[in-house]
Amino acid sequence: MRMLRCTPGLLVLAAACGGNNKGTGNRDDAAVNGDAAPLADANYLPDALEQSCTPVSGTDLALEPVASGLTRPELVTSPPGDGRLFILEQPGRIRIVEDGQLLAAPFLDLTSIVRDTGNEQGLLGLAFHPDFARNGRFYVNYTAANPAGDTVIAEYHVSAGDANVADTDQRLLLTFDQPFSNHNGGNMQFGPDGYLYIGQGDGGSGGDPNGNGQNPATFLATMLRIDVDHGNPYAIPPDNPYASSANGPTDPRPEIWAIGLRNPWRWSFDRQTGDLWIGDVGQKEVEEVDVAVGNPAGLNYGWNVAEGDTCYNAATCDTTGFHAPLATYNHTGGLCSVTGGFVYRGSCMPDVQGWYFYGDYCTNRVWVIDSPTGTPTEVSTNLGTNVLDGLSSFGQDALGELYVTSLASGEVFRIVTQ
Repeated sequence: MRMLRCTPGLLVLAAACGGNNKGTGNRDDAAVNGDAAPLADANYLPDALEQSCTPVSGTDLALEPVASGLTRPELVTSPPGDGRLFILEQPGRIRIVEDGQLLAAPFLDLTSIVRDTGNEQGLLGLAFHPDFARNGRFYVNYTAANPAGDTVIAEYHVSAGDANVADTDQRLLLTFDQPFSNHNGGNMQFGPDGYLYIGQGDGGSGGDPNGNGQNPATFLATMLRIDVDHGNPYAIPPDNPYASSANGPTDPRPEIWAIGLRNPWRWSFDRQTGDLWIGDVGQKEVEEVDVAVGNPAGLNYGWNVAEGDTCYNAATCDTTGFHAPLATYNHTGGLCSVTGGFVYRGSCMPDVQGWYFYGDYCTNRVWVIDSPTGTPTEVSTNLGTNVLDGLSSFGQDALGELYVTSLASGEVFRIVTQ
């Protein structure tokens, strides 16, 4: 067991401490009002979940090994009501931990169609349908080998004969160009409203040279929101801010929920309140954590006019109407790239209930914020710097317990109280 001590009151220093559209998913298809094509019933109902821990009071935390021998793990998640853990490997595989064991065979292997440069491309996102236990549907976000580097959002289905194996047939929802190889975002989750949210970076390079951050006519630099249960291949939720947008190439994309994101590397919904928490990677000076209380439509997070709580583009630095970050930190002491996390809503660690966990990829330092108006507190660096090698992601299982992934060492840990 790897140990850490939470140190209340130790504040992080600095300011609050802390393309072209193409393929399927075109606007005509997205506007269809009928149901999506029916899929076979997966008929997989997992055993009732049972909490495997005895709740331990206090804020002395530890990292408990869960899995090792992975290839660049970058996400841990579970289907609703399911006791298994699903781990994303960046080269294009989804692995399963069941009953404490990492299964040898992948749940899905997409390495033949995924472009993985070992940097910011690869298999980047996974989201299970809220009714996965009955319909077997799940969704992935990856950069394609062909056309090289394009973003692909696709639907897959669990196989009829084995709940630990997925069919390889895909149903494309969206494909669009990525002008550069970095800032692909890629995280996906279903919101409390049942819609699929997709976080996308600004298309890459540095400084947003194509001006995507403030351009709602592109999928890039946005939070997308689509209805995968209706339409062909999806429908537009009627309360999306640009839901009634016309079909022209310079018109806002009706799929957009929010704009002004640079590279939202891991974001999540508070499963109790529905608040949206985003870790948005900065350009060269400031990392930021954003929280949208109640997740209202049409927020603008400010990139590339603002970087965190500072002006990035001084010539146009009017931040009127932008949604300000809750917390920021500067690139001092080796800090470089925020990794967004989760609000803890499990039962094993009662004294950290409601804390939002996030960290820094380069230093593996971890902070918590105890509320949507709170101030960041750093937990002891023993949580990350002495254990992890590249804090690529936080994760959450079906019961709300939290995990972290170590990209370079190929390990997954569970955060526990001792």
